[in-house]
Amino acid sequence: MAGPEQVRRWAGQRSVGPVRSRYGKAAGCEPMCTSSQPTVLRFAWLGRVSTRDMQDPTLSLPRQLGSSQRSLPEGGLIVAHFYDVESGRMDLDARGSGRAHEQFDIPIPRDGGIQDLLAEAERPDRRFDYVICESIERTARHMYYGTTIEHRLERAGVRLLAADEPFQLTTVDGRKPKTATQLLTRRVKQSISEFYVVDMLEKSWDGYATHTEAGYNIGKACYGYRARHVPHPVPAKRAKGAKKTFLDVDPAQAPAVRKAYHWRITERLGYQAIADRLNLDPSSYPPPVPVDPKRAVGRWTYSNVRDILTNPKYTGHMVWNRSGRKSRGNRANPIGEWIWTTKPVHEALVTLEDWLQAQDVSGHRFGSRSTGNNTNVKHPQTKRSYLLRTYLFCGDCGRRMNGKTRRGHAYYVCAPKKGYVPEGHPAAGSFWIREDAIVDKLNEFLSAHIFGTYRRSLLGDAARELGAAAQREREQRIDALRREINDTVRMIKNVVRSFALFEKPTKELVGEINDERSELHERKSQLEVQLAQIEEENQQAVNPDLLDALPVGEVRVEELPEDVARRLFEALRLEVRYQKRANQIKCTATLVGPAVSAVRQAARGAVILPFDRSKRIDQRKHEKEEDVMSDISPVPILVVPSAGFEPATPASGGQCSIP
Repeated sequence: MAGPEQVRRWAGQRSVGPVRSRYGKAAGCEPMCTSSQPTVLRFAWLGRVSTRDMQDPTLSLPRQLGSSQRSLPEGGLIVAHFYDVESGRMDLDARGSGRAHEQFDIPIPRDGGIQDLLAEAERPDRRFDYVICESIERTARHMYYGTTIEHRLERAGVRLLAADEPFQLTTVDGRKPKTATQLLTRRVKQSISEFYVVDMLEKSWDGYATHTEAGYNIGKACYGYRARHVPHPVPAKRAKGAKKTFLDVDPAQAPAVRKAYHWRITERLGYQAIADRLNLDPSSYPPPVPVDPKRAVGRWTYSNVRDILTNPKYTGHMVWNRSGRKSRGNRANPIGEWIWTTKPVHEALVTLEDWLQAQDVSGHRFGSRSTGNNTNVKHPQTKRSYLLRTYLFCGDCGRRMNGKTRRGHAYYVCAPKKGYVPEGHPAAGSFWIREDAIVDKLNEFLSAHIFGTYRRSLLGDAARELGAAAQREREQRIDALRREINDTVRMIKNVVRSFALFEKPTKELVGEINDERSELHERKSQLEVQLAQIEEENQQAVNPDLLDALPVGEVRVEELPEDVARRLFEALRLEVRYQKRANQIKCTATLVGPAVSAVRQAARGAVILPFDRSKRIDQRKHEKEEDVMSDISPVPILVVPSAGFEPATPASGGQCSIP
């Protein structure tokens, strides 16, 4: 009678699958094969080192390979080696493409990375049947990516094994190898590994945040400051020479920072234009030196200026987490995620208000250049430049209009893409307008309302109704608040001095003194808030006297060199909006106190002084072609806020509006 062993021997001699015909190969049948165990078990080894800075791949990877080889079963042989030097927290799609391993002399032949392993596992001619690693967290630090790798290998018929987990490959009494306990152990280890990483990241984040709030700098001191090292507060680290860093102003570099912000705010220059000006005087404005001095170019560049004008540390606050170096590929984080100190911790080179104004300029200048056409740009739209680029907007959708050339004439077009056309947008989503027609109306606006003899009389009702009494009242209120704050500070000092007059003060006396001192401090804080509010109101108040600081004359922007005209436009904060339906141009200029000097300087090369108005008007009528915009009427508006400017005029603050 046949027993189990005899059946097994018989099955080992038979083909696996459907019964095959002796006359030929049946459809869908494979060649004859046996189920006998192969003499060699083919393994692929998978290794990974997190970072090249904190670990040594030349030691870690051979150690991982040795651990995997020692756990191989009898007949097991590693036939392929796949490893990477990268973080296990990266997205799986981004894994395996790095070249950090090429920086080391790793004594292990490399057949590829994780992506090469997965690709070969899914091929029918793969060289291995199993994949082994030292520990399951070597596959990934995220459980999701680890199980994804495991699932892809299992779907291809390849088992993923770990050297520190018990595993069995052969069957016993017809039973499959037990995997339940192995699966539980693996998932627990993956959970612990991910928890450990996340926990360390949270603690590291909190540590860096506390480090920042204490005023310590991270990394190299930014341009304009120099590092002041102090001993590390932890004795063990202090004994090893570890130090922490504060920022002190560098007197040789600080003027360049202040000048860059001044040009950015007052003239709204671009990064490259500021760099060109700084390069004119390298002795007064020494160019930055990178961390690696060999990479220094010896001059100011676009990126140097950009880094300065976007760095909030110049406000005196210490700021961290401005970019995600690992999590976001060194891209900038949203400003809401930045870690700021609650108050300044080092000397400021610019005020917080100036820094915010510099950031606002970036939104205005997005996609625009300060100078003429850039011949290095190969885009066809940069073959010529347009005088009003950056300053002309569509009055219906608010988009900046693009310059175009047709039949030798310059045009500006508003052509939003399909799906972005606002409801009611004219001309089925796009329309064109001639540049010379806009320039004529712009000349009228500048010559009459900005540099004209009767500009004060053209101010709107709001400006004319401004009373000098209201301005004097605000200034008197500011002086009164400042005196009251000084008196409060003096009272606080007197309270502290009075405490020293008592040899044995009682608890009741100490309590009363503390209460009085707290009340005085609260009163001082309230007064400071009131002072800040009224100073802000004073800065935004209407002040038509600022116009008196500008010269009187006529402007013909089409006759000016482009750089001169653009300097004037930037100093005036010019905005021109064209409304197609009303066939109307709305010009807006903003004159701020600190920019008055820039406007006067730009006007020297732009304003015709003196001029014969009647003669020039007759000449323009003779030279002018048919007016393509005869129905267009300019609606000039001049908003003139001041921020501390003191020209040779009676007023020093406020704003002026011309309807």
